Amino acid sequence: MHNALRLGALGILSVLLVTGCGARGVRIAQLQSDFDKYDDKTISVSGVVTDSWGIPFVPFQLYKVDDGSGEITVLSKSGRAPSKGVRVRVKGKINEVGNVGGRSIGLHIQEDDRKVTS
Repeated sequence: MHNALRLGALGILSVLLVTGCGARGVRIAQLQSDFDKYDDKTISVSGVVTDSWGIPFVPFQLYKVDDGSGEITVLSKSGRAPSKGVRVRVKGKINEVGNVGGRSIGLHIQEDDRKVTS
């Protein structure tokens, strides 16, 4: 009975550890310099909103986030885009519009979740 309880606790701890590592935080400069490493993976970045665009009746909004190492565009399909100057943590998948001469163009994060931080 004691071993079964220990094994169950170990299993729960393992699940929590794996799910906690699902969206790893990275620096924007890392995303820009090594896109292939993060392609089709869920990542998160934290930074300050430097620009924000939202047009009524358009089903998406765009905003830029700067984490001190670089700036990236975020494509959001939920709610309003955050205001300029707001600190956010964004989770989503990184995508590119295309690749020219080995350089990624149109690099952006497809937002899954956003939290305003202080």
